[in-house]
Amino acid sequence: MRHIELNATVDNISGVISAEAYLEQLPRLTPSMPTGARTFATDPMHYEFLGRRCIKDLTVNDLAVRGDDGRIDLELTLGHNCWKHDDNLFITYTGVSSFELRSADGTGRWTSLHSVILDEILPHERGCSHEIACHGGTLTLVARDFSTAWIPAHCTNQRGQL
Repeated sequence: MRHIELNATVDNISGVISAEAYLEQLPRLTPSMPTGARTFATDPMHYEFLGRRCIKDLTVNDLAVRGDDGRIDLELTLGHNCWKHDDNLFITYTGVSSFELRSADGTGRWTSLHSVILDEILPHERGCSHEIACHGGTLTLVARDFSTAWIPAHCTNQRGQL
């Protein structure tokens, strides 16, 4: 990641996750982003760590590759965290030109990624890049654009109860 810090020091506390530098750069970056990527990156709740529409703490639940006529699309499903989110997040990437999954356990499986720490969306000559850092590795791709949809989740646990 270029601007997102996964191990920052804030007020003498190390190991802090910070999107501050990215958010400072975002107004300069967004004019070069495709529409869907720009909309998602600039959502006011995207980096609101305690917010119900923050990507942090979602879990990678599914990854599906689709393609026809030489075009590759990818669908990513991020599941809610019952303590924080009301919805699951579906991301559909169109025109995927690059895809890399690095799992910490070395298996290279998306099932090893686990929950999301943070993500970073940047403009790219082929559309945009989207890097998602997870507790079990990272997913990085380049696509022409992507769209997102928050879909209500049905949680068996009530928020705040043990």
